[in-house]
Amino acid sequence: MTPSKADIKLIKSLDKKKFRNLHGLFIIEGEKLLEEALNSGIEVKKVFKREEIGAELMSRISLLSSPSPVVAIAKMPFEKPFEAPDKEELYLALESIKDPGNMGTIIRMAEWFGVKAIYCSPDCVDIYNPKVVQSTMGSLFRVKVSYIELEELVVMAKKSIPVYGTFMDGKNIYQTKLPKGALVIMGSESHGISPQLEKRISEKIHIPSFYKKRSGIDSLNVAIATSVVCSEFKRQSVFG
Repeated sequence: MTPSKADIKLIKSLDKKKFRNLHGLFIIEGEKLLEEALNSGIEVKKVFKREEIGAELMSRISLLSSPSPVVAIAKMPFEKPFEAPDKEELYLALESIKDPGNMGTIIRMAEWFGVKAIYCSPDCVDIYNPKVVQSTMGSLFRVKVSYIELEELVVMAKKSIPVYGTFMDGKNIYQTKLPKGALVIMGSESHGISPQLEKRISEKIHIPSFYKKRSGIDSLNVAIATSVVCSEFKRQSVFG
């Protein structure tokens, strides 16, 4: 299939969140990612292949710096309604995560560790941002991700499960007994968890540094920190 002028204009517009929301569409690039989307039940509207349209035209419609062999226009799935947390499950809440690479990595990691759902504050990067979609490696199509006011979420979640947050002055995560079911809040790359949200958190935890000479190291990348936290929650729930 050769893209029309309207197709090219639409694809280029989907690099912006407002147009993705307007049309309810997003872009998938790459053969493996497209296969993952189709296997997950994502509705794909149109597919354009480099072997059919040529490298020059593919480079014009691609939203990536290195064009892939396939570009597809897909429909955003409907967001599922909020469900009361399960006492046996782990959930993540992300506050003000702006970096697409971090968001994509967290979504991919969440699938690996069996996180039940991810809740994002409204100012987080859009999960259908092309860079986020690419960095999830297909996990986006299988992990439940919702946007919600986190203070509202915490109030609802605390009726069923404890709410944890990562802080420099929190308890050593490796010396803390962690429950099987919990909501874990991860703060922004620059400012951490906001003071407003901090007031509502049940338990503060901290990932200690094992590097004695800590000059120049004051924090972990949020995606790495999220992986460490989820790993420890899951390790304790499985091995005690």
